[in-house]
Amino acid sequence: MTPETYMTRALELAQKALETGDVPVGCVVADRDGAIIGEGWNRREANGDALAHAEVEAIRAACAHRGGWNLHGCSLYVTLEPCPMCAGAIVNARIDRVYYGAKDDKAGCCGSVLNLFMEDFNHHPRVYGGILKEPCAALLRRFFEALR
Repeated sequence: MTPETYMTRALELAQKALETGDVPVGCVVADRDGAIIGEGWNRREANGDALAHAEVEAIRAACAHRGGWNLHGCSLYVTLEPCPMCAGAIVNARIDRVYYGAKDDKAGCCGSVLNLFMEDFNHHPRVYGGILKEPCAALLRRFFEALR
């Protein structure tokens, strides 16, 4: 499967967040064989939980699938550039590759505000931005325009 295939699934999950009133962000984690082992979408509003970001939800599911915290060999696909918390979770889970759709100029930690993965941590995932950028950004724009 291609990065676009995984991002398409992440967009489907972002739609679930939208349906529950959350910022429409979706995420999948795939193992080295290409199987999706974790999925998540924003549930901050639905769960009343500041930590319920799509990436954290997907990482938790992938860890449960694997039976441990180390996700070495895995790739993460998310519709919006990860925030500081999610970038930290990615480092701590040892995820190898991060693919994101839309940039986040206010909280993005893959280069927009800063690149957390370039800091002096013990793990440095490779980052690929702009995967299905337009549909990812359009979904976010529609959400925020509806709030105004």
